[in-house]
Amino acid sequence: MLTILYYLVCLVVAVVLYVVSFIALVVCYPFDKKRYVVHTLSKWITDVVFGLSPVMKREVIGAENIDPKQPYVMVLNHNSMIDIMSIYNLPLVFKWVSKKEVYRIPIVGRLLFAHGDIVINRASAKEAMQLVHDKGKEWLAKGASVSIFPEGTRSKDGEIHGFKAGAFILAKDAGVPILPIVLDGTSTMVRKGWLINWSNKITIKVLPPITAKDVEERSIKEVMAEVHDTMVEALAEVRRNK
Repeated sequence: MLTILYYLVCLVVAVVLYVVSFIALVVCYPFDKKRYVVHTLSKWITDVVFGLSPVMKREVIGAENIDPKQPYVMVLNHNSMIDIMSIYNLPLVFKWVSKKEVYRIPIVGRLLFAHGDIVINRASAKEAMQLVHDKGKEWLAKGASVSIFPEGTRSKDGEIHGFKAGAFILAKDAGVPILPIVLDGTSTMVRKGWLINWSNKITIKVLPPITAKDVEERSIKEVMAEVHDTMVEALAEVRRNK
């Protein structure tokens, strides 16, 4: 019964803010280039999702590594759909790179559209990479960050696997830093049968960014390997400290 009530409250809040988001998109469009208002409304939705349980936690480690005025290419490990919602408490406006299938989810899909997130068709890797590159540069130029799962898909075992180069190419061509972020606990929030783990803890660890200068001067392969290894080590440390 408690789980049903939780989902109903989340649904009501999501529907209300969904409507408000599209009103805000139209009203604020001429002067809100980053779509800050729409982003903030989605943050409120996630605040409800993670705040309804007094014992559910969402901890941020390393927030001091973020410059709120700096756009980044954000790279994150991917374990579940909860990953997307979990990082809205970070002090950045960002656009997700998501597969087109996500946009078929009621409410969620249209909200991502309102955000200006980048929709890709994974069936055509070349076209998808070009779209991420072009749209990503547009948003970075406007001051919004771009969030990418460099593994390209969810991890089946919770570990971080090989990276694809798209995020790193984008950062190099746009002349922006790379911000590595490690997530843990997102795959345990929803249990079998869609039951909520009321005492779940999500850890968001923000690692020191790779500066735009470092990205420019080093090879993509070298930067990608460093970020991958650093994120693997950081995830292991987060789990040891639980």
